[in-house]
Amino acid sequence: MTLIEAAKSGNITEEIKITAKKEGVDAETLRARIADGTAVITLNSKRRKAIEPLAIGKGLRTKINANIGTSQDRMDVAMELEKLKAAIDAGADAVMDLSTGGDIDAIRKAVMAASTIPVGTVPVYQAAMDSAKKGKSFVEIEKEEFFDGIEKHAEDGVDFITVHSGLTMRSVERLNKQGRVMGIVSRGGALTAEWMRYNKKENPLYEDFPRLVKIARKYEMVLSLGDGLRPGALVDATDRAQIEELMTLGELAKEAFDSGVQVMIEGPGHMPIDQIEANVLLQKKLCNGAPFYVLGPLVTDIAPGYDHITSAIGGAIAASKGVDFLCYVTPSEHLGLPGVEDVRQGVIASRIAAHAGDVAKGVRGAIEKDIALSKARKALDWETQIRLSVDPERARYVRSNAAPADTEVCSMCGSLCAIKINGPVKR
Repeated sequence: MTLIEAAKSGNITEEIKITAKKEGVDAETLRARIADGTAVITLNSKRRKAIEPLAIGKGLRTKINANIGTSQDRMDVAMELEKLKAAIDAGADAVMDLSTGGDIDAIRKAVMAASTIPVGTVPVYQAAMDSAKKGKSFVEIEKEEFFDGIEKHAEDGVDFITVHSGLTMRSVERLNKQGRVMGIVSRGGALTAEWMRYNKKENPLYEDFPRLVKIARKYEMVLSLGDGLRPGALVDATDRAQIEELMTLGELAKEAFDSGVQVMIEGPGHMPIDQIEANVLLQKKLCNGAPFYVLGPLVTDIAPGYDHITSAIGGAIAASKGVDFLCYVTPSEHLGLPGVEDVRQGVIASRIAAHAGDVAKGVRGAIEKDIALSKARKALDWETQIRLSVDPERARYVRSNAAPADTEVCSMCGSLCAIKINGPVKR
């Protein structure tokens, strides 16, 4: 019996009890949301003793994912473990190992052994790199190799995987007819589309979706249905190809859910601010309220080096409108592989966005944190302000490097501090 089936039968499992307590929600409420597919709990059955479960979805705190992983240019496993630690220390709720260089199996296992939070992967990346080791192109791999890789990741204990099952010959045809500035920007999407074009065959992960569902069910692994046709430029957002894929994802999500498998839906991408709310509404409507996992969205294309900020702007709006899971973006986005400090900054920026969204949508306990810090600010209680801040280390650094003559106030206003002049509030 899977978690969905247990929840549908009215059973409040240990995973539900643990996550409900962490979220500050009633266990029966969370059970009902698992039962109707509006929330998921990421925990591979092989990792039950290794990590705590993570709940994502309706009415819960917006969660943050941090992507790490090697590239073909940088294959330092120690560095990836350092980035993993930085992500966890900065408050990430999950990580994805997107390694494409070195011994990918060994890297994944090292990340999973060191991680105290759920780990996700994109198995098609490994399929591409393994094909090269066999001396053949990715387009030459057999259908079986897609599923063998997924099974291997599941067996290793991966908690959730991105699979581009909604990318079909029909959706690619729509993209080709309409045209785009950036075309396909998803690595997994581009690989899958090229395999389809070369072999003149349908996407195996769409055509044989029941087989994928069977693997996920065996390991209680969450399927994160990837947006292979997500927009990579503002002008490409909300086009026919993106929406065609989203409709397919909604159908596949229902098929998986009906088979007892938990599902999230992935979303854009680059998108103007005025389209974010409509995209969230579309996803929730077409995908039966399944948790929505978005990259960004990035609200402008012109800020390389600052895309953790463009992403945080979009992420705050998206979270306020109902997005459940934010994939961080670092200052290195579009420029290179992130370093340790990039990871830290990306997580912090996304946490700020998620919290702003949670305040707006009334997530339990969100506004109370702001009230507590405001009271400390009113009391000129600097230690409490620093302790309650999203990044105490940064707050303490700034405070200590701008030390005022009068330590009761700050060096911005000094003796003109409005809070000191105004005095305590009379009640």
